[in-house]
Amino acid sequence: MTTDTTTSVSPATSASGQPYHYRKVSLTEPDWTRFPGWVGVTEAEWRSAQWQRSHCVKNVRQLRELMGDLLDDRFYADLERDQAERATMSMLVPPQMMNTMAPTVTPAGPGSLTDAFYADPVRRYMLPVFSDRRTDWPSHPHATRDSLHEHDMWVAEGLTHRYPTKVLAELLPTCPQYCGHCTRMDLVGNSTPVIDKLKFAGKPADRLGDMLAYLARNTEVRDVVVSGGDVANMPWARLEDFLMRLLEMENIRDIRLATKALMALPQHWLQDDVVDGMARVAHLAQSRGVSLAIHTHVNHANSVTPLVAEAAHRMLEVGVRDVRNQGVLLDGVNAHPHALLDLCFALLDGAQIMPYYFYMCDMIPFSEHWRVSVAHARELQHDIMGYLPGFATPRIVCDVPFVGKRWVHQLADYDQVHGISYWTKNYRTSIEGTDPEALSRLYEYYDPIHTLPAEGQAWWEEHGRLDESALKAAEVAEASRRTAALQAY
Repeated sequence: MTTDTTTSVSPATSASGQPYHYRKVSLTEPDWTRFPGWVGVTEAEWRSAQWQRSHCVKNVRQLRELMGDLLDDRFYADLERDQAERATMSMLVPPQMMNTMAPTVTPAGPGSLTDAFYADPVRRYMLPVFSDRRTDWPSHPHATRDSLHEHDMWVAEGLTHRYPTKVLAELLPTCPQYCGHCTRMDLVGNSTPVIDKLKFAGKPADRLGDMLAYLARNTEVRDVVVSGGDVANMPWARLEDFLMRLLEMENIRDIRLATKALMALPQHWLQDDVVDGMARVAHLAQSRGVSLAIHTHVNHANSVTPLVAEAAHRMLEVGVRDVRNQGVLLDGVNAHPHALLDLCFALLDGAQIMPYYFYMCDMIPFSEHWRVSVAHARELQHDIMGYLPGFATPRIVCDVPFVGKRWVHQLADYDQVHGISYWTKNYRTSIEGTDPEALSRLYEYYDPIHTLPAEGQAWWEEHGRLDESALKAAEVAEASRRTAALQAY
């Protein structure tokens, strides 16, 4: 399947002499029948959201059934070991996403896709294997389950009030897909052997009611990010009711729906009931002068297919003001200027999705192989400037603990030897109303240790190592604190 819409690619050398060369190509839906388990799948089945959900890859056995002997046993063993020893997210990959792994490699017998799968950028963050992870520093000493301290800033269960005029509403703890680098890995998804997930304590209706009551009382809040988890997993009637009740509040002027499923499961957003429901919500939002947008999460150009473009176009057609992308900067996936520009042009030209942010990967456990330094992020910001329209040039941001999003050039100081950057902020979060130093304190963020010069690595070897008992004690203490925070609501 192809469309006439276009994206960008960058050849190894540029005839124009520019560091990056832009040219147009057609978006393509990879041939899903190249995988043995989907040989007989029809286009009608592929376009069905129900079929997509019921054929997700949830474990190694199902991956074997899909791929057969196209992957060597060493890959399956590598994946099993990661699931047992490192994974903070359980396996859940929709067919739409599986189909964008090694999309141009033609199977040619047993093991023929193994090397392509190991190298594939989408696989690297959706199906991480043990050999992907670092063995020197698999986790940073300052890594935490809730690295952004969102739960500390809950004003109702699931409602984070960090910024003065904006809140994050986590409506549910599930997604149609689980990304290995998920920043909300302490709450979202199923427990894994290394992470015992926390659970919402309140009933869904009570939690949503408490959120709405808080927003009605606190009229300085004008902007609500409706998230989770992923709103695509919310029964539509319940989600529409929540959105309609938000639109009744005069203080709410912006509503953003967060859904990776626009890319990972675009079939959901093409269902008649969802399209019709979004049209009703968008019509009311327009009549009340409220901006309704969808924020999705695409990390690589290979993920932008004709079905993704069709879903984005449908949402714009029914009245959504904008569809924007918030990617995550991931080493081995997109941490190169050409990869970022390819992705941005695929989104912008191919699917009318606005490149918006690239977040630096957060300091969660076992994420060091994905993270890059602030210095590298600043270089990337420099290198992508000038190619995209100014309004579509994404900002690369660092989500600093207890601070929030900061453009990577906004740091106050930077010790590049030890990999410690220092940041300030100009607002108080919901937990700092009486803190006299909140606006004058320096807040720290840490580069991956393996990116530091030898002197810095030696310092962390001496001062940053925690033995296994200390790590376990810290994990137990943090889990207890999170449980107490949940029970407080």
